[in-house]
Amino acid sequence: MSRVPSWFRREPEAGADDPTGEIPGASLAKLIEEADGTAAAADASKSDVNSGVVTSELERALSDRQALIQLCLYALDRARSGGVVERLEQGLAGIGVTAVRPDGQRFDPAVHEAGGAVATDDPALDGLVAETEVVGFNDHDRLLRAPIVTVYTKR
Repeated sequence: MSRVPSWFRREPEAGADDPTGEIPGASLAKLIEEADGTAAAADASKSDVNSGVVTSELERALSDRQALIQLCLYALDRARSGGVVERLEQGLAGIGVTAVRPDGQRFDPAVHEAGGAVATDDPALDGLVAETEVVGFNDHDRLLRAPIVTVYTKR
């Protein structure tokens, strides 16, 4: 039996519409904000809060979040259904992980990986991304995976 992290489990409330025990989106977003350290520090001065335990739980939550993100990226790379890809990308976007498709943008080796080149006679296209071969991903402002792109080059 797989172990579900304690921060992820919750008992369904009496009369709740979701008897599955899943965490509602707003609650999950709050947990992620707390784990990322982006939430407002509410009641942080309570004397009964053991900062070591809280830190440990937050580190575990962040570690679990990263593992789930990596699992979703793995699934995205292997998904054959456009609908499945779209749904996974929507779910990831809901927690701040966004797809990077730089088609038409100027190639930047700091954030793009060149996978190939296409010759062009149009000087305006030289150095622009022709197409995205493998989608990249950002986690808020941090690059998780650089997109692999084909770049236009002057003949």
